Amino acid sequence: MTSTILPHQSDQLFLTDAGLETWLVFEKGFDMPCFAAYPLAQLEEGRAAFKEYFAPIFELARQNGTGFLLDTYTWRANPDWGQELGHDLDHLRHVNCQAVQDAKELRRTLGHGLNVLVNGIIGPRGDGYDPKSIMTIEEAQAYHGFQVGVLAHAGVDMISALTLTNVPEAVGVANAVAELGVPCVISFTVETDGRLPTGEMLQDAITQVDTAATTKPAYYMVNCAHPDHFRTMIPEGSDWAQRIGGVRANASRMSHAELDCCETLDDGDPVELGAQYAQLRQLLPGMRVVGGCCGTDHRHLAQICAALTR
Repeated sequence: MTSTILPHQSDQLFLTDAGLETWLVFEKGFDMPCFAAYPLAQLEEGRAAFKEYFAPIFELARQNGTGFLLDTYTWRANPDWGQELGHDLDHLRHVNCQAVQDAKELRRTLGHGLNVLVNGIIGPRGDGYDPKSIMTIEEAQAYHGFQVGVLAHAGVDMISALTLTNVPEAVGVANAVAELGVPCVISFTVETDGRLPTGEMLQDAITQVDTAATTKPAYYMVNCAHPDHFRTMIPEGSDWAQRIGGVRANASRMSHAELDCCETLDDGDPVELGAQYAQLRQLLPGMRVVGGCCGTDHRHLAQICAALTR
């Protein structure tokens, strides 16, 4: 089942996935250079793992009466990371197209009776934790235009940019997506102090993107941080917080630097994380999309659903 109604236009809760990459590495034992999932789609065992991962999330959505925002496995499938992995633009064009088709096939085979949106995923040009160099808005629009163009023409319902670290890149992405007439979502990474890696407060980053973008993003998200890292940055009843339509939090309270050095998975406490999502919803009345990030899996999603639908 498909719908043109986006999460921020609906009262329905939408479930999305959790820490796909950390699950593939730590639970399934895949070797993933550059933390890129898309090369696994070329392997039979990789494609089987994708289905194994997503099938229980479809079922969670069904059991809890939520919609499902189905992400493509294309977070690293952009030109710079592709070059790092030895893949040219022709290969990346094929990869992004195939990811959309794979998502549509999962929707067809597993999504019966569910409101499922195919969400084309792009990631930052550089590291999602450390913005070593920052593009201008125009550079970011030109750079990300390749991938968003492929995803849009392949027929996604929307495009989301995850783990963005800075405002100019976010504006560039929003402008590139706007040119194609596809809804855009911007999701920022924040540090343990609730600020972007470049130092901006979340409130200021959202306001700056809304002001500078040719078309405002449909909504914003926060990802790859524990709720304790950003909850105090959201005053109750603040107007700007209504622009936050989703959260994909870590279960770990570790900093990004600590997570980068970790050889074992810190998966936190799923029950505690679920309760913290319920608290976040009191501060974020527009929060319709919930999922997880690094170190989270189906257990965490189940507890989040239980806490929010209780």
